[in-house]
Amino acid sequence: MTFLILLLSYSGCIVSYKLNGASIDYTRIKTVTIRDFSNLAPLVYPPLAQKFTEDLRDNFQRRTRLSMQPNGGDLSIEGEIVGYDLAAEAVQEDAYSAKTKFTMRIKVRYSNRINPDEDFEREFSSFTTFDSNIMFTEVQDGLCKELIDDIIQQIFNATVENW
Repeated sequence: MTFLILLLSYSGCIVSYKLNGASIDYTRIKTVTIRDFSNLAPLVYPPLAQKFTEDLRDNFQRRTRLSMQPNGGDLSIEGEIVGYDLAAEAVQEDAYSAKTKFTMRIKVRYSNRINPDEDFEREFSSFTTFDSNIMFTEVQDGLCKELIDDIIQQIFNATVENW
């Protein structure tokens, strides 16, 4: 182990770890604007748009050193909730569904004023299934949180982790 440390110090190698996963050049990128997401899904769950927007902002504030700006940030994220769907899955021989698939889709527009080549517009989605014997209203909040967390991670990966 001592040999490895000496070898690295003599060779001039720099080992860098990013504990938050973000690959942001903080000398050039200092601010982010995350606009309120609107809910354009055919099936509307009233608290969803506000919850999604707040959780996305919280995630960026927790995991980066970027300052949140209402307008004109170096990075800008905006979009709409375009899908909030339930579909029968695993239909049994008695023609009843054993599982229900819950899917959420979010359309995102991302712009990077410092490096416009990274701009994109795309849709992120996530889904989960639950037992059809359970009323959706009983599990809706928990499942929404699960899907929101997953989509926010996808957005974070695509924007500041450059995946």
